[in-house]
Order: sequence, then C-alpha cells, then structure tokens
Amino acid sequence: MPALSDQHVLITGAAQGLGAAIARVFAGQGARLTLMDVDADGLAAVNDQLGGGATFIPVDLADAEATARAIEALPAPVDTVIHNAAILRPEPLEDVSLDTWSATMNVGIQAAFLLAKAAWPAMKQNGGGALVFVSSQSGIKGFVDETAYCAAKHALEGFSKCLAMEGEAHGIISCTVTPGKPMHTPMSERNYPPELKAQWIEPERLAPAFAHIATSRDTALSGQRLNAWDLSQEHPL
Repeated sequence: MPALSDQHVLITGAAQGLGAAIARVFAGQGARLTLMDVDADGLAAVNDQLGGGATFIPVDLADAEATARAIEALPAPVDTVIHNAAILRPEPLEDVSLDTWSATMNVGIQAAFLLAKAAWPAMKQNGGGALVFVSSQSGIKGFVDETAYCAAKHALEGFSKCLAMEGEAHGIISCTVTPGKPMHTPMSERNYPPELKAQWIEPERLAPAFAHIATSRDTALSGQRLNAWDLSQEHPL
C-alpha cells in the first residue's frame, strides 16, 4: 500500500483546526499536499508552517463553479481526499436563512460530491484511492439549532456508504470519520459548552487515524463510520 510520501493528498478546511493539523502531520510524513479553504490568509499561514511545500488553493466550496475551478487547478491526480470543510451556524429553524441552509449543504455534501467525482477516474485507473469524509455525532443524531448542519452530515454518511460499494471493484475505499473526542478547534471554541471545553484535545492527536486510512486502504474500513481517537490509539505514527 502507498506510503504518504508516495501520495498526493487533498485536504479541505485546511486553514485551521483539524484540517491544518492533518496537513502538518502528513507533511511530516512526506505527503504532497493540496490544501483548500475559503480563508486565503489562513492557508498561506499553514503553508508557511509546512515550509512552503504545499499547493494551496483558496476557494469557497459553497460555490460549485469556484469548486470546479479549484479542481482544475489541482497539480496532479489525487490519491487521498480528506473532506473536512464544514459550516456550523447554530440557529433555531425559524431563523435559518436560505443562504445559510444552502451554504451549509453545499460545503458539506455538494463539495464532497464534486471532489469525489473529480478524483474517481484517476483512482480507478491507478488501482485505488481513499475518500475520507469528516463527520460528527450530528451525522447520526439530531441537535437543537443544527437543522442545516445535521442534514449535511447525515447526507455525507449516506454518500460515503454508496461510494464504498461502487469503489469496491476498483480498490477505492470510502469512509466517514468522527473525532471520537471533544476537539480543540475554532469551531469548538465558538460552540462547545464549558464541560466539553474542559475535555478537549488538540487535533494533531487524531491525525494518525487519517494516515492509517490513507496508507492502509483497508477494505474493512470502507463504508464504515470510524472513530478517529480509537483508530489513532490503535495505529500511532
């Protein structure tokens, strides 16, 4: 199975939080990285942390045409896609605007579809690949004031299961990954209650799970909903 040093890895939501943490860990393992995020300054800062070796593409993944242009700018076929980007704007249903609903769904599931569809042909031709979609408890449960976010994460769970079935004959695995622990990110700083903030861990501690998925391409993982904390403990770097 291909080591990270032999892979081109695309990470969305890479300007901060879990996406940036995965990028730092993967860069340390020699992966060729393309990073996408709407935050151009944040991407540039992460790229500087990586020694300037990544390709970074500022893009609003809520915009299908902008996402298509970003895909066209990819420097090489992608071996592993990690779709981590998401929007969470907690609001009661009566306050959720169509713009918020559309942006949340478009970043969560529309971008997942466009990125997977773009990566698929080369993965088939090359005998395999990994599609990894960051989910959460909101992918299997409902939460007050999270109608848009929960809908997007639930859709992602179903999408990944279908890709796992279609990809089986081609060596392409697809899975969702939930952190498994409260995680210290800008999103959690805004939304976690004090009791979860007291338990949170740094996202770098979850990155080994993503490295294992990308390098093992274990078919037993495909179609599954994985716990990043548990997988990182089982497969430390």
